[in-house]
Amino acid sequence: MGTQGVSMSPVKLLVHTHKPYLLKSSTVVHPLEHTIQLLKVSADTKNLRFGKMIHAHLIITNQATKYNRVLVNSLINHYAKCDQIMVARRLFDGMCKRNVVSWGALMAGYFHNGLVLEVLRLFKAMISLDYMWPNEYIFATVLSCCSDSDQVVEGRQCHGYALKSGLVFHQYVKNALVHMYSSWSDVKGAMNVWNEGPGLDVFSFNIIVSGLLENGYATEALGVLDRMVDECIVWDNVTYVTAFGLCSRLKDLRLGLQIHCRMFRTGIEYDSFVNCAIIDMYGKCGSISNARNVFDRLQTKNVVSWTAILAAYFQNGCFEGALNFFLEMEVEGLMPNEYTFAVLLNSCAVISALGHGKLLHARIKKSGFGDHIIVGNALINMYSKSGNIEAANKVFLQMIYRDSFTWSSMICGLSHHGLGREALVVFQEMLAAKECPQYVTFVGVLSACAHLGSVQEGFYYLNHLMKQTGIKPGVEHYTCVVGLLCKAGQLDEAEAFMKSTPVKWDVVAWRTLLSACLVHQNYGLGKKVAELVLHMDPGDVGTYILLSNMYAKAKIWDGVVKIRQLMRERNVKKEPGASWIEIRNSIHVFVSEGKTHPESNQIYEKVQELLTMIRPMGYVPDIAAVFHDVEDEQKLEYVSYHSEKLAIAYGLMKTPSGAPIHVIKNLRMCVDCHSAVKLISKVTNRVIIVRDANRFHSFGDGVCSCADYW
Repeated sequence: MGTQGVSMSPVKLLVHTHKPYLLKSSTVVHPLEHTIQLLKVSADTKNLRFGKMIHAHLIITNQATKYNRVLVNSLINHYAKCDQIMVARRLFDGMCKRNVVSWGALMAGYFHNGLVLEVLRLFKAMISLDYMWPNEYIFATVLSCCSDSDQVVEGRQCHGYALKSGLVFHQYVKNALVHMYSSWSDVKGAMNVWNEGPGLDVFSFNIIVSGLLENGYATEALGVLDRMVDECIVWDNVTYVTAFGLCSRLKDLRLGLQIHCRMFRTGIEYDSFVNCAIIDMYGKCGSISNARNVFDRLQTKNVVSWTAILAAYFQNGCFEGALNFFLEMEVEGLMPNEYTFAVLLNSCAVISALGHGKLLHARIKKSGFGDHIIVGNALINMYSKSGNIEAANKVFLQMIYRDSFTWSSMICGLSHHGLGREALVVFQEMLAAKECPQYVTFVGVLSACAHLGSVQEGFYYLNHLMKQTGIKPGVEHYTCVVGLLCKAGQLDEAEAFMKSTPVKWDVVAWRTLLSACLVHQNYGLGKKVAELVLHMDPGDVGTYILLSNMYAKAKIWDGVVKIRQLMRERNVKKEPGASWIEIRNSIHVFVSEGKTHPESNQIYEKVQELLTMIRPMGYVPDIAAVFHDVEDEQKLEYVSYHSEKLAIAYGLMKTPSGAPIHVIKNLRMCVDCHSAVKLISKVTNRVIIVRDANRFHSFGDGVCSCADYW
């Protein structure tokens, strides 16, 4: 039969497709296994739209009923993993009969959505209402919830239940138990579980090594790594990241090199976590060159790797290097994160680069990282150590969230600036906010008491409050107490305290007492303390200078000559005084009597002008402590052009009227400069902030924040 003249309509072919929701129910009904597999794919890829289409198809085909337990379980799993936990809960509540998979899928969903307490409620309901016996996956989920929410009682109950059921030896459960006890800092409990029964895999080793390391058991963690080698456990990337972290904690470069070589031999694939761990390890072990080599060879650099190398520069004292290297990161077009900013701000803090820190602060505001606690803490630290305590306090007051480091940084900053009463007020606010003080917090608090000379209050914090908070005093706290007694003029009590306190005193503590002997003119005790310090450290140049100044103040010139002779015999040289000031983002460095600056002539003229202005106000040059065997006229010349005077004169020349002047000095400020700068601040109507080797001096209207005790 022919086809000529017959009109043929186009034939639509039903092609094979992997999307069942495109097919009419009367045409094809896919097998249950296929649908479950598609729901699993949509859940694992978090493809909510695709899963909803499958769900709609199941409703149309009348398959997604409350009686179809397998399909509903798959839907619960899909919605839970796509962060639609309320939809998953409605499906769960509508089921006629649930099984252990139903409970497990919903619990996992709540856990991954951070609702750990709801998981524990479901677990109790599962046992008490449905009389279900949990499997290993449910136990692992519940134990993880107990870890995250510090539910110690419930966690131990689950451990007992798992032990009773025999599932405690299952790998999932065992690893979850080890992680739980480690997160509670119960290292003994973690090790007991880890050592019970056979079956340790690489995950078990990773968890216990990480737990030991986080709780300060570095030696024990190293022993577990040795066991991994002995038992020929194949290391994965997590193992290497943890191992490099262990090397960082131990600062063991040799071990780090060995582990790095092991990686080369095994040919394991490097990922960004491993690369950053290697850079961090070399940085903390003092090998900045190796850290840089690893960084330079990275094919792909992200913000984490850049932050790691910047942190390595910071940890090795290359503060300017970190700031300069950041410019290369900017050229690459990478956006810094909160950790990057923290490293850069802390670098500015060490070198007191206030101008650079202000630029970073502006950048932080613009990029929206100002609300991060780590950034706020770094800003407080930068402003405090750069001499702008008002800006530090402003950042502190504007912070929405604070941690113990925030409070400690503010307390220590105020104390370091001589604002003892303000520091103690902030400490009381910290206690009122239920924030637990740390070791360093009490260093700031006791230092504040020392500035105020509040002996009774200081001993209350040392003997009572530190004991209440469970913090054992260290040499730093005891040194603050020595300074406290010295400030109150109780030098004999300070010496008795040092002799009666069972702690290994360092040179800094004894030199604190020696400085007080100079201030209070107790030269007999001072000589005895100086001899003790020089016996501990014959090369401590600061002690020689203090002892020489003591002899000069007492007009014991033979003693001054003997000290100079002793220094020559022992080849001990006084470090040249140097000061620096930042003007328009440029650092200007001055040394005593130095004339290398391009504007030296104008600077010297400015110094003479200032000294002429303050002489009618009672200024008399103090030449007694000049460390040179020359005539008085030459001594006067030396004292007139100390580095801080040159820096302050240059600051007055180059900054607008009324602007504060910030100067950094490498040595302790001398008595003559201290007296002169007080009067200069009054006659010029300027705030002059000098950071010397000991503390900050904030001069204004003829007085200093240190109250002439430093």
